[in-house]
Amino acid sequence: MRASDAERERIAETLRDAVAEGRLDMEEFEQRLEAAYKARTHGELEPLVRDLPAPGTAGPAAPVARRTEDETEVHWPSRIGHPPTSKGGFALWGGFQRKGNWTVAKKFTAFAMWGGGDIDLREARFEDRETVIRLFTIMGGIGVTVPPELNVQVKGFGIMGGVGGSKANGEGTPGSPHVTIVAFALMGGIGVDRKLRKAQKERLRSEKLEEREGKGRKELG
Repeated sequence: MRASDAERERIAETLRDAVAEGRLDMEEFEQRLEAAYKARTHGELEPLVRDLPAPGTAGPAAPVARRTEDETEVHWPSRIGHPPTSKGGFALWGGFQRKGNWTVAKKFTAFAMWGGGDIDLREARFEDRETVIRLFTIMGGIGVTVPPELNVQVKGFGIMGGVGGSKANGEGTPGSPHVTIVAFALMGGIGVDRKLRKAQKERLRSEKLEEREGKGRKELG
């Protein structure tokens, strides 16, 4: 029997719920979604959701919550003024990490010798609005990741090594703390990069999926 547009949309919605719950990975989701919009009969549609719970039955997939713009923006007042969870990092023939929901001290110092460090400020909180991060490396490396909304200034130099961070320099969104990164590298390297936060990546991925679905509907139309 020929499938209708409404039936194809029902299958697509079940697939969206499944990927939101983690029942499908993105590759599986995209393959099944493409097959759903190309399907012409019930026999082609039903196998796509045969191993997934149907809406209205026991264990239905939770509806996809649409992310609002506020959820993808940083609320700086709630991120500033917390007791620090770390005042520094040290690596000797090894490594250290500071990432996730941690609180940066207003004066943070890190050193790496024959080792490396990873400092991620994208989800971090701050003890003070004015923060200084001092980085030193000898025959090692330290990488710093900052979000697009953070006010960052990078200073430093290297001897038989390098400090890269000019592209990360810039103002953040209103209320952002001011982070000054002072770096020195001797026969090593220190890099500072701006990267999107998890919420922003998810929003972009969602927008791309919606764009693909829209193209699929146009092709069918």
